[in-house]
Amino acid sequence: MRPFRFGIIVILLFYLPSAAQSDRPVLQERQQLPSAPSASSENAFAAPRRLLQQGKNEEAIAQLQQMQAVNPDMKGVAHELGIAYYKSGDYVKAIDALKKATSEDPQDNEAVQLLGLSNYLAGRPADAIPLLEKVQGWYPRANVDASYILGVCYIQTKDYPLARKAFARMFDVPPDSAAAYLFTARVLLRQEFDPIAEEYAQKAIALDPKLPLVHFFLGELHLYKSKIPEAITDFQAELAINPGHAATYYKLADAYSRVQKFDEAERLLQRSIWLDSTSTGAYILLGKVLEKKGEAELAARALQHALSVDPNNSVAHHLLGQAYQDMGRTADAERERRTSQQLQDVQNAKPD
Repeated sequence: MRPFRFGIIVILLFYLPSAAQSDRPVLQERQQLPSAPSASSENAFAAPRRLLQQGKNEEAIAQLQQMQAVNPDMKGVAHELGIAYYKSGDYVKAIDALKKATSEDPQDNEAVQLLGLSNYLAGRPADAIPLLEKVQGWYPRANVDASYILGVCYIQTKDYPLARKAFARMFDVPPDSAAAYLFTARVLLRQEFDPIAEEYAQKAIALDPKLPLVHFFLGELHLYKSKIPEAITDFQAELAINPGHAATYYKLADAYSRVQKFDEAERLLQRSIWLDSTSTGAYILLGKVLEKKGEAELAARALQHALSVDPNNSVAHHLLGQAYQDMGRTADAERERRTSQQLQDVQNAKPD
């Protein structure tokens, strides 16, 4: 058996959601886990394993199903089918096969791990939790990815205190600390549990009002909800304790721009850019603010700089088209609007 490790699962499943549908978490070496199939089974499964490595999942599954049909009691075939279904993204069938594999061999730890992941990916977090808890028990401090996925499962089953403990373990902080509440609030927001996220952020502030980025997080949440006065207060509080944070100046400028305080927004964006000249978003917002102030040439310069860093940004092209229109450069304006629309069409055509 080729043992499985959770490595890169967070990136694949949470930060690259589209990739998670096409590229399954990779089966990698994991120490101190016994193998399930016997040595004699290894040769029998060599051909379907080779097909899986080549991305020919359906052919591999067909071969394994044929083996199972000829010899239903063949040791290890359920294990191999479970892996094949998992790599194909058919998590329901993977669950059935992996359940059989674990019933045949309770020490098949790879099947236990994949069964937990398959339940999670199939939208069955309650079934995934006891299996992922077992995984974490094997080496509780070594695998932060297991803590993250387990914490998300707790969130999805609305067991927020256990989620907080999982994320505290992941970041090696006390479970009742302000940091643990902040980390949990961030994942809660990502999972669209907005009210609980706000509650946890407020709890973090109550425990430690000088915790870096906690006011920033709450400001982002309020800005997302269009609670502009609250967002402004939050970002100002963050700057009071964290005056070197470029993103806070940018977000505070965004808040001011939404209430048409363009002079304040411009001043803050300049500070943000001085602290971080690589921020495309700050240059784009600066271009928008300058265009609103009637300074089309300066707006065009800011937007041209943003596009030199991110040439496929449809928003920057659209705003540059507006600036060119204000400058009387009709042909250039039309070109930028057309480019913006083309980029938007490409983006909209991509699968979710």
